[in-house]
Amino acid sequence: MKPSCSVLEKDSNKAPTGINGLDEITGGGLPHGRTTLLVGGPGSGKTILALQFLVHGALECREPGVFVAFEETAKRIVANAESFGWQIAELQDEKLFFIDAQPKPELIQAGDFDLGGMLAGLEALIQQMGARRIVFDALDMVLALLPDAVAKRREIYRLHDWLLARELTGVITLKAGGDETETIGQNPFSFMQFMVDCAVILNHSVVLGVSQRSLRVQKYRGSSFDENESPFLIGKQGFEVAVARTLDSVDAVVTNERVSSGVSRLDTMLGGGYYRDASILITGFSGTAKTTLSGAFTDAACLRGEHTLFVSFDSDGSEVIRNLASVGIHLERHVTSGCLRMISARAITGSAETYLVRIKTLANEHQARCLVIDPVSTWSKSGDDLNVHSIAERLIDWSKAAGITMVCTRLLDEMSSLAEGSSPVQISALVDTWIHLNYLVQAGERNRGLSIIKSRGTAHSNQVRELILSDEGVTLADTYTAGGEVLMGTLRWEKERAERVAHEAVDDVVKLKRVKLDAEEAELEVRLKSLQVELLAKQLEKASLLRATQSHAGELSRSRTRMGELRGADAEELAP
Repeated sequence: MKPSCSVLEKDSNKAPTGINGLDEITGGGLPHGRTTLLVGGPGSGKTILALQFLVHGALECREPGVFVAFEETAKRIVANAESFGWQIAELQDEKLFFIDAQPKPELIQAGDFDLGGMLAGLEALIQQMGARRIVFDALDMVLALLPDAVAKRREIYRLHDWLLARELTGVITLKAGGDETETIGQNPFSFMQFMVDCAVILNHSVVLGVSQRSLRVQKYRGSSFDENESPFLIGKQGFEVAVARTLDSVDAVVTNERVSSGVSRLDTMLGGGYYRDASILITGFSGTAKTTLSGAFTDAACLRGEHTLFVSFDSDGSEVIRNLASVGIHLERHVTSGCLRMISARAITGSAETYLVRIKTLANEHQARCLVIDPVSTWSKSGDDLNVHSIAERLIDWSKAAGITMVCTRLLDEMSSLAEGSSPVQISALVDTWIHLNYLVQAGERNRGLSIIKSRGTAHSNQVRELILSDEGVTLADTYTAGGEVLMGTLRWEKERAERVAHEAVDDVVKLKRVKLDAEEAELEVRLKSLQVELLAKQLEKASLLRATQSHAGELSRSRTRMGELRGADAEELAP
């Protein structure tokens, strides 16, 4: 979504174009009330840029405009611009007026000729509309009717003075011979570059069989500007110019939130998972499970309810879904729910810049929080190396600014080095986390190994772990070493088996000892119980003996008492 004119216009000396990137390069737009020259070869986009400048002024800046067409008819220009969604039909006549000024092919020049009549008619129209912007498209077509260079120069200065006197923001488009901007200096109207206040050069060339478009602001009087050449694309909404981050760019919001990689043991190695909004690179040779790790991340993101965009350069989306299902990663349900969108990048043709713009558009349409590009190394085949590396930088800057957690894979070929010295993308130095997958051959087997080369801002494991794919999903094996070498596959299985057998033997010894101790404990308990019974019997016997003794003593005492009583009675009877 483009900002309004009031937001873009940082000062009254700039006329915003509404073109993403161009206003950043020029510091706010083209020079207000002055003249700008657009120079480029066929198909470079001169007419589209000029028309987009007028449409933005009419829609957002309350500045009606006039388009003077010297080459194509107004009807054809409007028809060609319909695909951009600029609402030209609603703007015509009152806010945007088209004038057909094409010289007829059968026209034969006779006598003197100048632009005075046309400019007089334009002045009346401008006053009626209150126009503040005007475009002269393909001015060289009508100047070619003039007899000599002196006459051409005279009319160009007449036009320039007329624009300045009325303080109109004017744009003049001019052809360069062929696709190369080097031919501009050989153009008979090249002196216009010295006359105007701003000159913009558009270039459309082919590099390694791939179409490349670029824009460069050659001069801008009274204002600073970015002098470097910037790639651009003609997309669904018109011009989109790619620019690097500027000094006044706002840093992306940094968070300590973690998101799962989709593999729990990998999350542990990373200290809790990937950082939210981070950029992650997964490198490896073909078949090392780069897509599988990307699919695990995608599945985890969709299970969290986060909209995810999966861009595949190697396979169609349906093939990726089928292949990942074999390792327990089921993405079809997320596609059905609308949480996941699968894109086959084979449907996107053109330069790496085209890929970037298309992916950004799709991500915005899907409101993606997570993005997977598999593999990003395909971009290295889409133009010159310097341009591809610049696109990688802007891809990461954009994903961070948009709050998108991005996972990219990069395919290594047999001649590549881990340091990426042979890769023009060179994205590893830019990403936050770099995971490398490789093959380890041991005991006649080829096994997959995973290691974390870097993960900024977090402690992470330095171990090489075996990556295991099965019907149940993706996991990492425990680390086993022998003689300083990590064991994988059969060797790891044998090591695990030996440890398991040893552990089982220890368990058997412990179980046998426990049985013996239990038996001895039971025996002691029986003996203890027998002694307790014997003790109780003795105690009962003792108590019985005590009672018998006490009973006998009582009986004896009673007997003696009775005996005493009887003896006393006898004594009484014998007394006289």
